[in-house]
Parts: sequence; structure tokens; C-alpha cells
Amino acid sequence: MADQVAAMCDQLIKAVNVIMDAETSQIYRLEALKFCEEFKETNSFCVPCGLQLADKAQPAVVRHFGLQILEHVIKFRWNNMQQQEKVQLKECAMQLLSNGTRSILEEESHIKDVLARITVEMIKREWPQHWPDMLKEMEALTSQGEAQTELVMLILLRLAEDVITFQTLPTQRRRDIQQTLTQNMESIFSFMMAILQLNVEDYRKLKGSQGHELQARAHCRVAVATLNTLAGYIDWVSLVHITSGNCHLLEILCLLLSEPELQLEAAECLLIAISRKGKLEDRKPFMLLFDDVAIHYILSAAQSADGLAICKKSPESQAVEVVERRYIFLKRLCQVLCALGGQLCSLVGSDVEVEVPANLSKYTEALLAFTTHSSQFLKSSTLATWGALFRHEILSKDAVVVEMAVKYLRASMTNLVKTGFPSRDDNPSCEYSRVDFDSDEDFNSFFNSFRAQQGEVVRSACRIVPLEAFQIAAEWLQYQIASPIDTGDTTSKSAEGLCSLLSPSVVQWDAMTVFMECMLAQILKSLEEEKLPIDQSMELLQAVLNYDTKDPLILSCVLTNVSALFPFVLHRPHFLTQVLHKLFKAITFEVGQDNKAPRTRAVNNVRRHACSSIIKICRDYPQFLLPCFDLFYNQMKKLFSSDTTPTHMGKCSLMEALVLLSNQFKDFAKQKAFLDELMVPVVAEWTSDEMRHVLWDPAVFLSFVGADQEVSEQSTDSDNAGLNRGRLSFCLYAMLGVVKRARWPADLEEAKAGGFVVGYTPTGAPIYRNPCTAQFLALLPNLLAVIRTHNSLFMPENRARLSETFSRSHEVMDAEKNVVLGLSQHLLDIYDSPVYRTSLERMQGFFSTLYDNCFHVLGNAGLSLQQEFYTIERLAEEIAGSAFASLDHVPDHRLRPMIRVFLRQLVLSCPQEYYDSLLCPLLGPLFAYMQQRLSVKWQVINQRTSINGEDEEEVVCQESQVTQEMLEEQLVRLVTREVLDLLTVSCISRKVPEPAANKEDIDEEDMMMDSVQTASTTQPTEELTELGKCLMKNENIYMSLLTLSFTSLSWKDTTNCHRTASMVCWTLLRQVVGGNLLPEAVTWFFTSVLRGLQVHGQHEVCNSTLSQLAMLIYENLRPRYMELRAVMTQIPNISVEALDQYDHRLMDPNAQKVGDKKRKDQFKKLIAGTVGKALCQQFRKEVHIRNLPSLFKKPKPDKDVQNSETLGLAALFSPENNTL
Repeated sequence: MADQVAAMCDQLIKAVNVIMDAETSQIYRLEALKFCEEFKETNSFCVPCGLQLADKAQPAVVRHFGLQILEHVIKFRWNNMQQQEKVQLKECAMQLLSNGTRSILEEESHIKDVLARITVEMIKREWPQHWPDMLKEMEALTSQGEAQTELVMLILLRLAEDVITFQTLPTQRRRDIQQTLTQNMESIFSFMMAILQLNVEDYRKLKGSQGHELQARAHCRVAVATLNTLAGYIDWVSLVHITSGNCHLLEILCLLLSEPELQLEAAECLLIAISRKGKLEDRKPFMLLFDDVAIHYILSAAQSADGLAICKKSPESQAVEVVERRYIFLKRLCQVLCALGGQLCSLVGSDVEVEVPANLSKYTEALLAFTTHSSQFLKSSTLATWGALFRHEILSKDAVVVEMAVKYLRASMTNLVKTGFPSRDDNPSCEYSRVDFDSDEDFNSFFNSFRAQQGEVVRSACRIVPLEAFQIAAEWLQYQIASPIDTGDTTSKSAEGLCSLLSPSVVQWDAMTVFMECMLAQILKSLEEEKLPIDQSMELLQAVLNYDTKDPLILSCVLTNVSALFPFVLHRPHFLTQVLHKLFKAITFEVGQDNKAPRTRAVNNVRRHACSSIIKICRDYPQFLLPCFDLFYNQMKKLFSSDTTPTHMGKCSLMEALVLLSNQFKDFAKQKAFLDELMVPVVAEWTSDEMRHVLWDPAVFLSFVGADQEVSEQSTDSDNAGLNRGRLSFCLYAMLGVVKRARWPADLEEAKAGGFVVGYTPTGAPIYRNPCTAQFLALLPNLLAVIRTHNSLFMPENRARLSETFSRSHEVMDAEKNVVLGLSQHLLDIYDSPVYRTSLERMQGFFSTLYDNCFHVLGNAGLSLQQEFYTIERLAEEIAGSAFASLDHVPDHRLRPMIRVFLRQLVLSCPQEYYDSLLCPLLGPLFAYMQQRLSVKWQVINQRTSINGEDEEEVVCQESQVTQEMLEEQLVRLVTREVLDLLTVSCISRKVPEPAANKEDIDEEDMMMDSVQTASTTQPTEELTELGKCLMKNENIYMSLLTLSFTSLSWKDTTNCHRTASMVCWTLLRQVVGGNLLPEAVTWFFTSVLRGLQVHGQHEVCNSTLSQLAMLIYENLRPRYMELRAVMTQIPNISVEALDQYDHRLMDPNAQKVGDKKRKDQFKKLIAGTVGKALCQQFRKEVHIRNLPSLFKKPKPDKDVQNSETLGLAALFSPENNTL
């Protein structure tokens, strides 16, 4: 036998060398791999060969393979081995731990790791029942030297990870091991602490002495391993072990922060400990960390690490780089301080009596040091803690925190400035950014969310120190106004001497503006009127209004400051005209005199900004602005007649602002006369014979907008077509502005007096009339026509009419593609590029906006005109004949606005009395159509993924083709979500239950055990809406609703699956359960849910909602439909016996009932065979770990309480019973 083993070992060594040799050809490597795998699976000499290969004399790769063989035997053959063989293998493994490794500093880490795995695999199978002395044996090993001690630590860590963190073993075994660990935790902890202290002391003694360097490093290595193992336990053991002995453990960890070789691991442990939740009472000892000693250690460690975090690349160069280990340590320390702040905020002011610590100022100074650090990541890590301190009921009033609020606001003046791009070198933070971010885009998206969080914290700080905050902002604004513009090294590409987004002046203005907005919004809320700094605000406003700049990026910031200061104008009305002139001027903003060059996005943004500021102030302060009505009107007339052509948006914004002001007339006749006058040109244009001809005929329409003409980029497309497109856009923008904004007074008495009320509904609600109705009704026929024509443009004969230049007019625009695919656009391109780069983009933008605006008008009409809109004759037929015309040809990206902007609004604003006449005829056919359309699309996607899986290597697709497929798939996904969202809004109303008790106090050990179950405790209950009930009355409609929602469960979109399964499916099905459903239908519903499990069951969230849904269907319908049982019997690996038992409990009224949770678990087990596996799990070899005899014998049931003599129920309450 020895010869056979030796010969086999030689072959295995050769095979391993072939696999590991870089020169080996792929064919040989695969052969060798196959040989090794087959050996592990089938050979009977695995154990002797494994032990021989694991010998110390062999090279590391061979030893590692030998140990892997032993691990494989334990994992996959243990259950079939004789007791004697198991004992022998265990003895050999202990021998390997004892003397099978080289010294601690020489041994490879992958060898140590596999030795730990082997031991843990045996522990998982045999401890504690069959190997009671395991912990003692481990303790004995540690006396043999550093190498063995380190291995023991690796074993204990791996055991905790497998059992507690990853839970990779059956429940019964997990409970046995976890309970035994918990029972022995005191001794395990003191054992680890003793080893840590011993090795740290020895390390410190030998550290500097000559000739003992290796011994010192060995002790250091053991200390590191022990800290790593402690980190694996601190996370879940009872808090008592962490805080015992007056927080002895935390004290040691704080001392180790000053030890460069151990500080990072110590900080990790400290962080995990201080981040623990649990009962407040148990967390009280953490406050010891605010004592002088602990705070001192944390602060000095931070200071020294900060000094060492950056070093010169070479002695002669000035260039520096970040020392990664030190920087990571700084991050951990920062997190430790933040976690400490979290404990402070939880404990101070709670039922547990905790004083505000005396060292609070030291603590906040330390936190501020991280907030002012060069690293953007460290700055951002402190925000949540500042926010919690500034919002805390008690701490926010403390003098220290109040003083800190001012310092924090000063610090934000630097922190809000967007600098530190990894590709640049204009700031100390760039060095750190290169470590933290892969690219400028990555940094940019981080900074945007960082700035949003800063805004929150700045607002909280302004609540505490409002006037100081105002002072800081005022000084900053005045400083910016006085500073000359600095364009820096990255100037704008589009015009000489203008800034780019990264120019120093722009980033400063931008930061100051964010600060100003946050501060003003907050002080207007929190200060009484007499305390507001009105005069100083007016000084600031005057300075901003006088500031003149031709730089669009800076002007944008200036306009934001004007808007932010505007609420103060209410107290000083004489400033109003100045403000309006500043905004009016910006509507026609141009960079240079010649407006021939294409406008950049930055210029467009200024105009857009001015427009929206005007609309915003008219919306928020209409009464205040009413006296300026004529000023607005004249300004608009001037704009319309001037040479400088504003965009249609500019003209229409002024119209919208006027409509908002006209609502304040509160006089129907006066407002109607004004609107008629305002809309004369629009109505005349839109209802003219020429327009009718254009809007009703696709060929004429295409020719009118120039989409059938060839255009070369040199000669931009003919002026005529451009003007025509402008005419159409203007009409729609104007329509939208009026329909969206014209309203009757909110106060019923005012509405009556102004002539807006025309009657009352049977329930007594007033029926209003809108002054813009007459115009809307005149414009509606052509509006519906343009929607119908637009839908028909996608038909093959009309696509054929597009010229070569515009053949891609109906495709998704590039910017929108990026949004759909979730790609970021390059930062500088966004503002510097022209709005439309080519004639094609201009045409795409036109079609897209036109279509969207048509639906915006229709969507707002119901909300605005109410009764007058819903009573339009044959409205349902008219809408169906236009919006739903030629739907087969309309691409997915055009369906989205129809559903979201129009139909969703229609459903939300439609009064109940029009459900039957309007909504049912529209929604019924739409859901039926969408169900068919989406089913086909998803079928294609599913086929695509299953085919590609097989021939993936042969087909190398073009990247553009792959992107196109991803785009199409993502659009199908988005349309699916829109449709199902429409279905949910139409049919489902949610009733949310009361929130649970204080989350802080939930006991942590319970959470560990039931982390998955807690997710679904307080589920909202869903009911049908009134519209839902109306739709369910019609059999065709309710069948399409059910078919759509149940089919969608197996489409590859987990978000949609979870949402539909949890909210929609059962709510709909429950309505018809009592009726006479066909057995085929019932089977189909049930099978659809199981199909969903096959696709999504691998995801925990979907698994639990789908299982719950399957159980509801089975339990409610199984008694009447035997067919459901037939479906169940087809599930792979189902236990028919368990199914019989489940059915018996369900059907037999006298059967013993089981608790909810147990029933759910039983049902989950029954349908487990349908759950699909994730791709990464599909070819895994299953590991089977058997349960051992129970550790705790079940107690015999007590005698019946009622019949026992002394403990009758009466005895429990009788005063004489002293035995209790």
C-alpha cells in the first residue's frame, strides 16, 4: 500500500506543478486539473496521500494541495467514514497543528488558512457532543509556541464567522455550537485577552533590543491574529464581556492605538465594540471612553497618524503620496469618534441617567479636526455625527455644542467648495482622492451626495446659531462680490475669458450660494419676524443686484442668491421692481453681442434659471406681486416684439407668471377676458386651417417640421422648418402654462363671490368652472390630432419618409440613453457643449419635447378643469383614438410619458362618478394590450439570456450592439414598472400600521437569530380603491389585471416582482376567490407564483413575498380545488408525506392547528424544490452536515396544572401560598 501511495503522490505532485507553472499550455493544465479533481472525488487513498503531500519538506503549493485533499474528505466523505477513521483523521490534524508547520514568520498564510479550515470543518461536525475537550485542546496547543497560538486564533475566528456571521450550517448544528460558545464565552474571552496581553508585553520588551527582532515580530504577529479574532467575536457576544472589568478590553484597545504595528487592528476592534446596539443600560459603560485617558489616547493617535499619512515620494522631489495603512487607520479612528458620538446621543437624555461628559469640548475638537482634514472622505464621515449633535434635544443647547456650531459653519466654507478631483493637483485633498476614487466622475457623484448631506447639517447648525450663521454668509457673499473673477487653468471652450465648472471663482461662488440658500431657508423658519436681519439682507440684495457679470456660470449663482433673499423683500417692497428687472434681463441673456454662435447649456441654464425664479416668486407670493401685473404684461409684450429672440420657454414662462398673478383677480369674468386676450395668438395659430392640415396628416407634418429634408452640418437646416418647429413648440408650451396654472380661488366664499361656482354635486360639493376652459376646448381637437399623428410617425410608411439626415429622429437621445443606463456624463462637457450638437439632435429633442408636452397638457387638464374636462362628449373614445392609436409601432421610450405623465395623473384626479364612463373604457384595453406586448418582449429577453449562456464564447458581439440590447432591455424594465405602477395606483390603497417600539432597544441577540424573519412583521394591509372595485366588476378587465400582475412575477425584474407579489396579486385575487373560478385559472395563478420562485427565489426578499403569496393562494383555494395538490406533487423533491400532513391540517376542522411562523416554514419547505438557484450556486457540490444528539433533553410535560393539588389556579393567587 505504501508503494501505491508514494506512486500516487508522485503523480499528484507532477499534476500540481503543471497547474501552477505559468508556461503550461491550457490543454495540459485542464488535464492536470481534471486528474486532481477526480482523485479527490473517487480515490480511496485520499487521507494517506493528503498527509504525505502536507509534509513540511514539500514546497508550499504541494502542501497546500495535500491539505485541500484532507479538507475535501472532511467536507464530503465524513458522513460515510467509520468512527475509527474519523478519530484517526482528527489526531493527524491535531499533529499537523502541533508540528506540521514552519515557524510563524516563515510559514505561508495560505497554509495556515487551510489548516484552520480543516479543524473548523471537524468542529462543525463533532463539537460539542463528540469532542467535548476541543477548547481545552486548543488552549494546550497555545503553550507550544507562537505558530500554534496563531493557528488557534485563526480557528476560533473561522468558527465564529462560519457559525455566526455566514451561518453556513444547518440550524440545529448552528444552535448547538452557538449556545456552547455562548456558555463558554467568559473563559474564551479571558483566554484571548490573556494571550493578547502576554504577546503585547513581550513585543514591547523585545521591540527595540538588538538580536531579538525576529522574536519581537513573532509576538507582534500573534497579537495581530488575536485582535483579528477578537473583532470576529466583539460583534455579537453579550455586551457584558466587552464592558466587564470596568471596560478593561476597551482600555487595552485604546492603549494599543499608539502602537504602529497594532493600531489598525485595535481601532477595528474598538470601532466594532462602540458601534454595538442593544439595551441602553448595557451601553452605559461606553461613556468611560469620554474620560481623560481614553480621549487623550485617541487624540494623540490621530495626531501622529495624520503626520505620517503623507510622505515624500523621494528625498529630492517635492511630490508626496499617501501612506495607505496610516490613512486607513485615520479613517477607522474617525469612525470610532463618530460611533462614540452615536452612543453619546443615544444615552444623554434617555431613561438611563447619563450626564453630558465633562470632556465634550475635547471630543468635539477632535471631531472638528477630522472635519477640517484635507481628505474629502474623512470630512464626509463626520457629517452624520454633527447632524445628530446639532439636532439633539439636550446636547444642542450645551454651550460647547453651540460654540462648535459656529466653528462647524466656518469649516463648511471650505468643505462646500468642490475641489479634490483625483486627476488634478490644485489642492492637498487631490492626493487622498487618488486613493479613494477611481475617476473624476466617481469623485463627482460622491461630492454631490456629500454636499447634499452638508446642506442638512448646515441647516441644523443654523437653527442653533441663526444670527452668527447669517453673519458668516453675509461676509462670504460680500467677499465674493468684491473678488475679481479668476478663471484658473481650465477656461471655457466655447468663449474667450469665461470660466469653466472647475474655475476657482465658480467653485467659490457655487459653495457660497449653497451655504446662503441653506442658511436663509433655515433662519426664515426659525426666527420670529422682529429678529430677522432685514436691513442687512437688503444691503446684501442691493449688492447682488448691482453685481454685473457676463459669465453664465457665475450669473447662475447670482440669480440663486437673488431668489434666496427674495422673502425679505416682502418687508421692503420698494426693492421689488429692481429684482424683477434683474430677472427679466437674464431671460434674454447672451454671452456676446453676436448671437449667431450656438447657445451653450450654461447660457441656456441662466435663462431657464431666470424663468423658473420668476414663476416661483409668482407662485409663492402672488398677492404681493399683483401690483406689478402691468409691469409683467408690458415686459412680455416687449419681449414678443423685440429682436433678441428669447426661447419659447422664456416667452411662455412670462405667460405662466401672468396666469399665476391673474388668479389673484378672484373674478371669473375679468380673468377669462385676460386669458382670452393673452392666448389670442396661440388660439389663432393652433386652430388655423394651415395648422389643421399639418397636424392631421403625417406626411404634411413631417414636411412642415423639415424631417424629410436632407441637411448638411455646414448649412444648418432651412430656417423655415426651424421656425415651424418653434411655432408648434410655442403653442404647446403656452397651452401647458395656462392649463397648469389657471385656478379658481381656494376659499369657497371667494370663489362664489367671483363667479367660479356653477352648482353643486348630489353630495353637496361645489362644482367649479375654470376661466381657461373655453380656450382649452377650442385647442383640444388639434391637440388630440397631433398625438394621433405623432403615434403614426412610427409606422413603416412614415419612417420611410424621413430623410437620411433624420432617419434616427425617433431614437433615444444620447443624454437620455445615459440616464436609462445609469452612466455618468463627463463633468465639463455638460455645461460647455451647445444644447444640441447636430441637426439630428435638434430634431430628436423637438419630437421628444413635443410628445411629452402634449401629455403634460392632457395630464394637467383633468386636475385643472375637473368637471368641465370629464364631461366632454365622447372623451374616452377621443383619447383612445389618439393616445392609443398605432400603439404597436410606438417604441417603449415613448410609451413611458403617456403612462406616467398622462394616464397616472388622469387616474389620480378623476372624480368617482366618471370611472365607468372614462377610466374603465381606457384602462381595460390598455392593460390587456400592455400584458400581451410586455409578455412578448420579456420572452425575447429570457430567450436571449438562456441562449447566450450556451454559446457565449463563440459569439463576440459588437459593443454598440450589446449597448443597444442593454438599452432595450432596460427600457422594457422601466415601461413594465410604469405599467405596474399605474395598475397599483388604480387598484390598490395601502393602510400602514403603527410603527414598532424604539428600534434602539431591540435586544441584539434576538436580532442575530431572527434577522430574516423581522423583515415582515408589520406589513401594511392593502385594500382595493374605489376605482379598483369598479374595474373588478368587469370580467374582461379583471382577468387582464390578474393576468398582467401574475405573469409579471416571472419577468426578470426583482424590484417589480417584490412589489407586485407583496401588494397587488393577492389583493386582486382575493376579490374573486369566492366566485366560480375555473380550475385551469386557479392552477395557472398558483403555477405563475411558483414560476416566479424559480426565477427570483434566490433573492431573500422576493423569496419571502412569493412564498407568502403561494401560501395564501394554496390555503384559501386548496379546499375547493383538488387541482392545486396535483401542482404541488409535481414540485421536485417534495415529500408527499409532509404534503399530506399539511393538507390534513388545512382541511380537517378538528386537526391540531399550528402557529403562523411554523406553518410558513412548513410550506416553504414543501415548495423549496421550485426555488431557482443563482448561477454561482448551480454547480456547487452540496455539503451535508448531520445533526448530533440534542444537547438539551426536552423536559417531560408537567402534569395538568388544573388537576394538581397545590398548584391549582386558585392556589397561584391565594395569599397563603408561601411556596411560590
